[in-house]
Amino acid sequence: MSNIDSLPHSPPASWPQTLVGAGVLVTGLALAFGALSISSEAGYGGVGPNFLPWLVSIALTVCGAWIIWEARTGGFREMDEPSGAVQPYWAGFVWVSAGLLLNAALITSIGFILSCTLCYLLAVQGLRRANGQAAVNSPRTWFIDILTGLLISAPVFWMFTKFLAINLPGLTATGWI
Repeated sequence: MSNIDSLPHSPPASWPQTLVGAGVLVTGLALAFGALSISSEAGYGGVGPNFLPWLVSIALTVCGAWIIWEARTGGFREMDEPSGAVQPYWAGFVWVSAGLLLNAALITSIGFILSCTLCYLLAVQGLRRANGQAAVNSPRTWFIDILTGLLISAPVFWMFTKFLAINLPGLTATGWI
């Protein structure tokens, strides 16, 4: 009888998960290194301007170390099998990318609200097409997507410009559009 069968078997390590954990860990350490140069002088609320960078860097470092530990001890054992197609749906990727790039290109000329609405419209169309939804070309679907994009972007614009006094590009000088 061999004693090899009675030895505890360690699960195989997952290198992609280890690399993700290392990336998160290095990001946390880099943020901590950057936080060293931020003043720690306490402000109005009793915390200094370096509080949040330190908090985020600690959280990222802990999460990165945890991901590495999980990956090296067998990976994420309770993960479901990935859903979706084996091959990527490149047309959906193009729709979403077009939305992001057009938002960045047009935000100063057509304003925050319209550019974010366009970004939302194109991204949702790409995601719907990737999901295989049948009604993607219906005018009703396009109208609902445009209306939803406006209902999301307009309050965000008003919150930033009117209540937080943060300037975002608008279409008019009134600050409401």
